Amino acid sequence: MSEVKSIGVVGSGHMGSGIAQVVATAMQGVDVWLHDVDSNALSKASSSISSSINRLVSKSLLSQGAGDDALKQLRFTSNLEDLRDADFIIEAIVESEEVKKSLFVKLDKIAKASAILASNTSSISITRLASSTTRPRQVIGMHFMNPPPVMKLIEIVRGADTSDETFTATKALSHRLGKVVITSQDYSGFIVNRILMPMINEAFFALYTGVSTKEDIDTGMKLGTNHPMGPLELADFIGLDVCLSIMRVLHAGLGDNKYAPCPLLVQYVDAGRLGRKRGIGVYEYGKEPKSSSHL
Repeated sequence: MSEVKSIGVVGSGHMGSGIAQVVATAMQGVDVWLHDVDSNALSKASSSISSSINRLVSKSLLSQGAGDDALKQLRFTSNLEDLRDADFIIEAIVESEEVKKSLFVKLDKIAKASAILASNTSSISITRLASSTTRPRQVIGMHFMNPPPVMKLIEIVRGADTSDETFTATKALSHRLGKVVITSQDYSGFIVNRILMPMINEAFFALYTGVSTKEDIDTGMKLGTNHPMGPLELADFIGLDVCLSIMRVLHAGLGDNKYAPCPLLVQYVDAGRLGRKRGIGVYEYGKEPKSSSHL
């Protein structure tokens, strides 16, 4: 495709705002549109991105000029039509196939003919998302890790009809963002969550069946396998609802009972114990909820 001059990001939550920040700081002169139907969410995202960029400047990880330029490139909108000139549109909304498909139908009608539509989904079939559009060759998975400004990886997922040109352009964009790229075929969970989520689910089974305490399960994995966070801590950071959603995708898509969600995970989600973003999950985090999203 031709030179990228405008990129749209749909969804201003933790992942979407992080992706918008990454694009704005890495790609000088490119307009970055961040869309959300919730104007309050957009306001919070604007404040969060500004604070994050200012921290990078204060730590000399980004020059003052580059930080100022990045903030000037950002546009915030509640009108999806504002993405009509974007060369790339990256979807980063709730991890629901039906909700994402509904959005892709709208984006397909709004976006210019040459635009690539990418999904930040962590588990949902790119082929099925692409089937809701008239441009399946230009639909691809572009899975950023959480949090996008820190994590170096992007997992690119090709749908059944994703063209070589779309893949090449997406890989080139990922490299311009300073990311390391891995490529997955379109199987449930892709690479990272195909391996990670069953580990988290097994940690819940260990807690559920009384193998040990949550603290010892997490300490065992941190000190025994050199993981920076224990699996239960990580589940709280990701969001237990997101973990459950991905386990259900794995279970349905791969048809193996080893992917069945642990009843304790289901119970916690039913109780609204979703992790850091709610202030309580496996652990309690006090009165102030902390933002989280999916991997």
